[in-house]
Amino acid sequence: MPAGEGQQAERRFDRVAITSVFGDPTHPRTWSGAPRNLGVALEKLGVTVEGFHPHLSKTFKMGLAARHVMAGYGKLMTSEQLYRAAPARQHLARQLAAKAAERGTRHIIHTGALDLPAVEAQATADPMFDRAHRVHHYLYCDHTWALAAEHRPDIAGYSPRALAAYEDLERRSLHCVDHIFTFGRYVRDHIISHYGVPAARVTAVGSGMGDIKPYIGPKDYAKPKLLFVCKHLFREKGGELVIEAFQQAVLRRPDLSLTIVADPSVRDRVPEHPAIEFRSALPWAELQELYRRSSLLVQPMLNDPWGQVYLEALISRTPVLGLRRNGLPEITGEGRYGFLAARADPQELADLIVQAVSEPQRLAVMGARGQNHVLETYTWDRVARAVLFP
Repeated sequence: MPAGEGQQAERRFDRVAITSVFGDPTHPRTWSGAPRNLGVALEKLGVTVEGFHPHLSKTFKMGLAARHVMAGYGKLMTSEQLYRAAPARQHLARQLAAKAAERGTRHIIHTGALDLPAVEAQATADPMFDRAHRVHHYLYCDHTWALAAEHRPDIAGYSPRALAAYEDLERRSLHCVDHIFTFGRYVRDHIISHYGVPAARVTAVGSGMGDIKPYIGPKDYAKPKLLFVCKHLFREKGGELVIEAFQQAVLRRPDLSLTIVADPSVRDRVPEHPAIEFRSALPWAELQELYRRSSLLVQPMLNDPWGQVYLEALISRTPVLGLRRNGLPEITGEGRYGFLAARADPQELADLIVQAVSEPQRLAVMGARGQNHVLETYTWDRVARAVLFP
C-alpha cells in the first residue's frame, strides 16, 4: 500500500505549526487559503496543527524603511522589499523561534521563505543534541526570488545591491530547511538547478483549490463570454492586457462579452464599453456562477507563480488563456486545457481569443478534460499526504 494511503507508514510529524508572515495562517483569506486548507487536510490525517503568524509592527517597518534607503538598497516601492531584507528576516525568524520554544514546537511548515532561520541558527556544538532537540523546518512555496524577479514589472527599480542581497538570502534560506515542497514541478526543478538544493530534499506536491465546486451542468460554448478575475494587483494579474486585447478582438467578433471581477479601486481603469461588465465584492456563490457561465477565462498574469484562478476555471469546465510562463503550462497540460501566448502582447492575445471562441466544440472538449485533470491532480488531501509521508 502506498505511503500516502496507509496509516502504518512513517510520518514526518504528528504535530506541526504552519506559518505565514502575511496573515493568520488559519484564516481562509491568507495566501488564498492555502495554509488553512493544508492544515485542515493534515488534521484529517490525525496531525495536530497550529498556526503561527510572525509579523513586523508598524514601528519596526518605519525603522526598516529608513535603514533600507541608507543601506543603498534603492527606492522603497513596496513593503515586500522590507520583508526580503536581512533585518526583517532575522526579526521574523527570532519571533518564530521564541514562539516555537514557548509552545514546544518541533516541526514547522513555512508558507514562504521570509521567516526561515539562517543556516547558522540551527547549529550547536553537539550534533547529537541537534538531532534530538532541534526544530525541523519545511517550506511550502510556489516560487523563488529568482523566478519572481524574472518577470517583475518593477524590477528596474531595485538597486544592484538589493538584488544581490535578496538572491543571497534566498539561497541561504532554501539550504537551511529539512525539506522543500513546491506547488509546481517547474519550481522544484529551478530550486535544484539554480539554487543547488539536493534533489532528494525537494518535492513537487501541487496544490488544492478553494471552494469552487465541480460543474457538470449544461454549458454553451457558442456564446463567447470571457472572464477575468483578480482580487488585487490589477496590472500584474493582466487586467490592462486583457482590456487592450479585448478591444481589438471585439472588432473581429462583435458578439464577444467580457466580465471583469476586481477591486472597486480599479473601476476607473476599466473603460465604459457596452460589452464589458465590471463586478466587485462578489459573494462566493456569484463568482462560482460566473465561472460556470463563462466560455473562456482570459488571465494573462505577468508574474503570478501558480494561479488558483486557473484551477477554479478548469473545475468549472472553463478553459483558460494566459501566458506561457511560470505555472500555467503545467496546469494546462502544455496547452491541452487552454491557450498559451508566447508574449504579453495585446495583438497576440486578441488573435488567441478569436481563435479560441471560433471553435466552441474544441472549448467543450478542453473544458471537460481540464476538469478531469484538476479533479485527479489538485486536492489538498493529496498535498497533505505528500507532505506527511516521506
